[in-house]
Amino acid sequence: MLERRGAALVARLTIERPEKANALGRAVLGELIDAMRGISADESVRAVVLTGAGEKAFAGGADVAELGALDAASAREFIGLVHQACAALRECPVPVIARLNGITLGAGLELAAACDLRIAVEGARFGMPEVRLGMPSVAEAALLPRLVGTGRARWLVLTGETIDAREALAWGLAERVVPEGELDDEVNAALDAILASGAEAVRSQKRLCKLWEEAPLAESVAASIDAFAAAYAGGEPQKMIAQYLARRAKR
Repeated sequence: MLERRGAALVARLTIERPEKANALGRAVLGELIDAMRGISADESVRAVVLTGAGEKAFAGGADVAELGALDAASAREFIGLVHQACAALRECPVPVIARLNGITLGAGLELAAACDLRIAVEGARFGMPEVRLGMPSVAEAALLPRLVGTGRARWLVLTGETIDAREALAWGLAERVVPEGELDDEVNAALDAILASGAEAVRSQKRLCKLWEEAPLAESVAASIDAFAAAYAGGEPQKMIAQYLARRAKR
């Protein structure tokens, strides 16, 4: 769903399986991939918010019934869909905010980790319980050491235990944790901060953030310098600095 916020467009996506804690099956994953690809192709969209339907879960992991019916070949296909969904979030050219309204487990936590910012309600719980079902945590679980460090990532994937939202905040798995009634206000505040910034600058910054996670330091620094010069070639800094100076002069 596209929503106009001021002069900007924001996309809001909801995982719609509240009767199954928004479990991620093939159909849901396919819909998410298609939706994110469409949003990524729309240059008028400035940000995305991803959440789960209802008040209990963001996404309670992969659909256990579907997992139970897999063999080696179909398991590769299924986890490939999880990866494609996560990749669509990471490759989206604008910031993606995970609105974590409840349980966030397994593949659901991988989706959250693939988002740029994570804002959670106090009652949310987080975990990677795959080992308790006889399988390793894979695909974008590889993002977890970058977010929380190697020891904490190993705790999650080796024990299968869950942590609460406050612990997730302390670990770096969430950027904000708020009471239930304040979740939308906090998400909207983050959106407003993004929308107050230069549209091209934010797109460039997201590309750089992804590169910084993946590339060697020297390559990251060189690409950052190129991006700084390219911003001036596009004219956005000159325009926004002139506006800032004009506002300051009036004050």
